Amino acid sequence: MTRLTIPKTYKLYIGGKFPRSESGRSYEVLGADGGFLANASLASRKDARDAVVAARAAVPGWSGATAYNRGQVLYRVAEVLEGRRAQFVQEISSSEGVTAAEAGRQVDEAIDTWVWYAGWADKFAQVAGAGNPVAGPYFNLSVPEPTGVVAIVAPQGEASLLGLVRVVAPALVAGNAVVVVADEAHPLSAISLSEVLATSDLPGGVVNVLTGSPAEVAPWLASHSDVDALDLAGAGALEWVDLEIAAAETLTRVMRPEPGVPERSLDRILAFTETKTVWHTKSLI
Repeated sequence: MTRLTIPKTYKLYIGGKFPRSESGRSYEVLGADGGFLANASLASRKDARDAVVAARAAVPGWSGATAYNRGQVLYRVAEVLEGRRAQFVQEISSSEGVTAAEAGRQVDEAIDTWVWYAGWADKFAQVAGAGNPVAGPYFNLSVPEPTGVVAIVAPQGEASLLGLVRVVAPALVAGNAVVVVADEAHPLSAISLSEVLATSDLPGGVVNVLTGSPAEVAPWLASHSDVDALDLAGAGALEWVDLEIAAAETLTRVMRPEPGVPERSLDRILAFTETKTVWHTKSLI
């Protein structure tokens, strides 16, 4: 007996759940050959606002976890992604029109990226922090802390999984929560990655994934008063200067667009940290 296959429904990922867009809209995702692959949710302004609310609620718990625990969770993401490698290779191959070998290399690099950033979780503070010399009987210590809610436009048009991981993972290391707009043309691996995150001990709301049009969603994220930082890595084709101006209205930190897929970098971790400096009197005894 021949059975019908069950096509996957690609939804948003907000607050640890998988809702459809509140607007009820979706759009067709086409393969490299122009053939139909799936329908993906077309995120709206309300979805973006819901994602920011979820991210804000998740910040205290995630930033309050120990650095060692955050590293364990990020490593767990790599473990689960490794176990679903074949699925991601298939999705990337059909969506981006690359060979299985090329897709496999992208997935492997994404897995290695999670491991690389997991290793920094309990080490970057030693590199970024310092005991500062001061004149007087005081200790003066500088310690990096998370910025808060980081909105991200993922790289568009190439290496959809790797580009997404390269911008999301570093923001998580210090304890930030993320709202990311995935690659519009190739969103399938972004939602599949959301399923990995949901089963990797990452608290709900720490990462929120929106699919659809960055041109539509990014302005609402840039102007949102509860977004603390804006990463425009994949916004080069947008009117990104307008986004930067909108972000300035609420003193939101901005990283400007960069071509291609970002490299793994300690600077990307530190870009979304604030430095807290503490003075303490030395004992005179």
